[in-house]
Amino acid sequence: MRRTEHAERAEAMNAPQATRRGTRRGRGRQTRDFRATTSALEGLSLAGASVAVHVTDLDRGDVVLAGDDHLPLPIGGLGVVPLLIETAARIEAGTLDPHALAEREAGTVAPTGVWRSMAAPTLPIVDLAVLAAAAGDAAATNALLEQVGHENVTRRIVDLGMPRSALLDGFRCERGPDDAPYIAREFAELFASLAAGTAVGPAVSERVVGWLSPVTDAGLVAAAVGGDPFSHEPDGHGLVHFAKTGRERGVRADAGVLAGRRGAFAYALIVAFDDLSLLHRHRVHQAFHALGGDLLEYAT
Repeated sequence: MRRTEHAERAEAMNAPQATRRGTRRGRGRQTRDFRATTSALEGLSLAGASVAVHVTDLDRGDVVLAGDDHLPLPIGGLGVVPLLIETAARIEAGTLDPHALAEREAGTVAPTGVWRSMAAPTLPIVDLAVLAAAAGDAAATNALLEQVGHENVTRRIVDLGMPRSALLDGFRCERGPDDAPYIAREFAELFASLAAGTAVGPAVSERVVGWLSPVTDAGLVAAAVGGDPFSHEPDGHGLVHFAKTGRERGVRADAGVLAGRRGAFAYALIVAFDDLSLLHRHRVHQAFHALGGDLLEYAT
């Protein structure tokens, strides 16, 4: 039986970089200028927004787009990725029972997610990971963090090579200037390691990628892909996209990997802006759409 296109692509993503170079067709040395993205981000910067972006070509190992990627910006939702990696590492090591039940914190209204609307007051660890990854569920994330341990996640962040990023605590209804910093470059590199199977190891990387697939937040970079955010079936175009987004008032973030037959990229884009009107928000979202469009052009 012929292997599915999805299986072939997943195998290629986990192959050594030199091997994956040999699977590409058509683009050769074509310049990747990301003109639409650059124009959109320059417009946001001129309007007073803080922008941090980093894009790496996974086949060549080159940084193809970078701007203030060292700038620390607070964005809570993106910080769940190191927590997922620590969770997967403990499950693979046998020190965390994936089916152990965790309780939802009583008396606290979570700012995001669906668990707060569900009847079940307890869920298995693996279900919490799915809710945290796919739905950005605050209650699930906080319960997962309670099970795994904040200190363990902090150590994992350092081990992952993210010395300037931090996870201060779980989701809160109100956030302020003391919130954890997130560095675009470090998150792009983190997703590159997930794609390469080197985030702790192949089994851990595969588990986390599974939790982050498909991308259910189709409003940012994923808007350009036009896929079904709830389908786990191959899209028929040889495209792989896994990512995590973050949304707060005045902040949008998206980090992930987008790979096709002609190219593969790890990216991170964080924008902090004055959310004064829907038009301001729309312009920010357009910048993410531009990045998605540029990535799609060079990947497919």
